[in-house]
Amino acid sequence: MTREVLVFLHMDDKNSGYIGDYFQRQKIPFRIIRSYADEAVPRLDGSIAGLVFMGGVMSANDDISWIKQEIDLIRAAVQANIPVLGHCLGGQLISRALGSPVTTNPVGEVGWHQCFKQNNSRSVEWLGDIDNSFMMFHWHYETFAIPDKAQLLFSSDHCHNQAYSYGDNVLAMQGHVEMTKPLLTDWITRWRDDLQVTAPSIQNHEQIKTPLSANIVELNQVAEQLYKRWSSTLSL
Repeated sequence: MTREVLVFLHMDDKNSGYIGDYFQRQKIPFRIIRSYADEAVPRLDGSIAGLVFMGGVMSANDDISWIKQEIDLIRAAVQANIPVLGHCLGGQLISRALGSPVTTNPVGEVGWHQCFKQNNSRSVEWLGDIDNSFMMFHWHYETFAIPDKAQLLFSSDHCHNQAYSYGDNVLAMQGHVEMTKPLLTDWITRWRDDLQVTAPSIQNHEQIKTPLSANIVELNQVAEQLYKRWSSTLSL
């Protein structure tokens, strides 16, 4: 039986960004699931090597059947020691599956903002030689609490709970480490009308676009490190 990673998209993106690129380079079999578009959420079985959950405009607290099904699938995977990885909404779904609430963040966090490593061994293990301060792309208004027995990995000035690990093979992130230049260019073009506000924690369209090429290079280095560490736990 060929085992594969299931990647859950939650909006109409053409692909899953850098993580899909990474899987293709590493020859890791994966399949995209669009449960938001009425594609069935699979049951956990021996063909699933890992689960990846991407971002979305909806809330992890929304009363939507596929959100509840994905949370149940995450819970089953954690119990079965199957690796799970979440980005933004995906990280919030993991948190709910682990019994932690998702609530409104004190401020919206949109655009390029620095994150900072926590001073603990898990942060070093997951982030390796990445600088203590590194660039992350953000687009969220809610935040997750850190589950019991999880370890906070990094924070930002505007959102303390940016990422955590749970056990050896679960990684939940609030930011969008998966961004590539084509994907982010598409986002800020599609939703340009939503990027007119400027605040300390929120950047407008031009503030995101101007440094995009340079910041993507740094972001991809962070993604490469985190995905390498996570994928090392896959049994294919």
